[in-house]
Amino acid sequence: MNIVIAGAGDVGFHLATLLATENHDIILIDNDQDVLDYAGSHLDVLTVRGDATSMAILNQARVPGSDLLLAVTTSEKTNMMSAIIAKKLGCRSVIARVDNEEYMYEEHTDIICSLGIDQVISPRQLASDEISRLIKQCSFTDIFEFENGKLSLVGITLDDDSPLVGIRLSDISHLQSKVDLYPIAILRGHKTIIPRGFTQLQRQDHIYFITKPDKQALLEEFVGKKKRSVNSIMILGGTNLGISTARLLQNDYNVTIVETKKSRCQYINEQLSNVLVIKGEYNNIELLKEEGLDKMDAFIALTGNSETNIISCLTARNHGVYKTIAQVENKEYTHISQNIGVDTLINKKLLAANKIFHHIRKGNIQAITSLHGVDAEVIEYQITKTNRITKKKVKDLHFPETALIGGVIRGSETLIPNGNTQLQIGDQVIVFALPQAIKRLEELFR
Repeated sequence: MNIVIAGAGDVGFHLATLLATENHDIILIDNDQDVLDYAGSHLDVLTVRGDATSMAILNQARVPGSDLLLAVTTSEKTNMMSAIIAKKLGCRSVIARVDNEEYMYEEHTDIICSLGIDQVISPRQLASDEISRLIKQCSFTDIFEFENGKLSLVGITLDDDSPLVGIRLSDISHLQSKVDLYPIAILRGHKTIIPRGFTQLQRQDHIYFITKPDKQALLEEFVGKKKRSVNSIMILGGTNLGISTARLLQNDYNVTIVETKKSRCQYINEQLSNVLVIKGEYNNIELLKEEGLDKMDAFIALTGNSETNIISCLTARNHGVYKTIAQVENKEYTHISQNIGVDTLINKKLLAANKIFHHIRKGNIQAITSLHGVDAEVIEYQITKTNRITKKKVKDLHFPETALIGGVIRGSETLIPNGNTQLQIGDQVIVFALPQAIKRLEELFR
């Protein structure tokens, strides 16, 4: 495909990184030459410096006749305008990153389509939806769904008193089958481990399981997590993301928002009807304690400063808060969450990039998911034709040691595979793989 990406920031660069591995012809547009030079030296892409709303620049980037334009700059107006112009110039499909949640409403879909825009993506909405899911399943640090929830990938940490601590996986395989779960990765400190039968679990191991959504409660019991319900939530930061998140949570939980600016507090009160708004400095721990920090079940830090969010979550954890979530802008921080004591780090730019990536996937690879802190990927393959992978049982496929099959979706049926499982045409196969296994997987699933 010929793909033009307008905006070489975090979203655009991450998208280019994902797409460049698939032999697409990619052109990046940005006003910042330094950003373009960095992208050009790290990725196999062409770059064009200029305004993405300029017809001359879009023509220079060969937008007419291209297959796809991804407008993902930090300016919503630029994205909308460049997408509209690109479609008029003959680009086959356009996707625009937006901030205004009104553009996402179902009743406005026809208006957006009439402008020629095929899809709009809101990083803020994706982040608030993700936070809402994590609050509902508060024992888990990560929740990813495949095929509209037919299978789930969840992350969970083994507490010191977990019954699994010190146990080899081979000793509990019979129990795993009863609750339909399959461990596909273990994060131990900074080390990523492919779980095998001889793997012995340790306290504070962070384990990623493939399981069925209706078995998530059994998974909590299996790893020794006590069922914990969330009632009271404190959100630090009356940002747009803070307001969007509070809007999703306010009818089911007792929500308190802490914001530094008086005018912003007034605005929040106008936007939300069932939220307590407190004016105060983010680093005023005594104020937070006075407002019930010690009694909160969850603490969500959504200020505009990544470091403030991380430190405040660590402080909340030290005051007994069970669930902590921090928004970070620096994508490098997303690799350290399980190692620093914050349950989950949310990066709305990467969420947006991954969402867009899922929209445009072609061929036998359906999706790629990155896990926080894990030096590997979860890849969803579709078996589209008969090849050797359908002719043998999984145990006979000579699968690379640095990869494993975590789950199979077969029509309406979901399978947690074992060595005797035999794949079929049409199967959606979820594979966990370290980088060195990717080439071999491409050969197997070709």
